[in-house]
Amino acid sequence: ETKAFVGFKAGVKEYKLTYYTPDYETKDTDILAAFRVTPQPGVPPEEAGAAVAAESSTGTWTTVWTDGLTSLDRYKGRCYHIEP
Repeated sequence: ETKAFVGFKAGVKEYKLTYYTPDYETKDTDILAAFRVTPQPGVPPEEAGAAVAAESSTGTWTTVWTDGLTSLDRYKGRCYHIEP
């Protein structure tokens, strides 16, 4: 192990913890989009939908220093409805 890796661990987190909001009520100012998603085997639909919402807006697969510069709740995409 080199010094470059000492003290650094990627903080991969589940998208659904932040981007899946089933109780969300849309506002007149929201921009709505619908996606057709086929989750990989073993991936829950909520996680797959939340990943699309995240990667289509403010999300990334890891924590970055710019996270604190904008209002996540204001700008993030949301997965709030999933149809089987």
